[in-house]
Amino acid sequence: MKGDLQRKVAITGGIGSGKSLVCSKLCHLGIEVYDCDAAAKRLMRTSKPLIDSLTNLVGEEAYIDGKLNKAAIARYMMVSEENTRNVNRLVHPAVGQDFILSGMTWMECAILFESGFQKYVDVVVCVTAPKETRIGRVMARDGITREKVLEWMAKQLPQHLVAKRSDFVIVNDGKADIDEQISQMLAFIGGQTT
Repeated sequence: MKGDLQRKVAITGGIGSGKSLVCSKLCHLGIEVYDCDAAAKRLMRTSKPLIDSLTNLVGEEAYIDGKLNKAAIARYMMVSEENTRNVNRLVHPAVGQDFILSGMTWMECAILFESGFQKYVDVVVCVTAPKETRIGRVMARDGITREKVLEWMAKQLPQHLVAKRSDFVIVNDGKADIDEQISQMLAFIGGQTT
């Protein structure tokens, strides 16, 4: 799998599509995947420059006794789309830089195109699933209402557009063989030339 590991690859897809399932299977194959969402949360808690920037943007309530106040950040972001963009303008570059410094070649990123993170990779793999399947998965996983899931979905690029902009698509509908598709994906990536 030497070829696969030299190329930078992003696994993306909408909420409930099954990105984490694919990434856990890759992990079992010995491929380490950088989790952008987990990294953002970690950096917001630990990166001094990011903490300072968020405090300047949101206010002193962003951190209480040196600890991230998620509620204050969420309140700030809910005020307007502009506020959300302002937070993302700070967090996304920090995550991108962290990915580069990590030396890892694979990333899992739900909002790959929205964040501009496709610039960090050579190949984009989109995991898809039928809308109702995705809704059911997220409701069961997070214990939230259908309305809340739809609200989250509406904040992400539509699945068909993400798939269209991707180099390879994995269908995770509960019927298609995921392991077989992952093998095909690895063969596809290994066969690509830089």
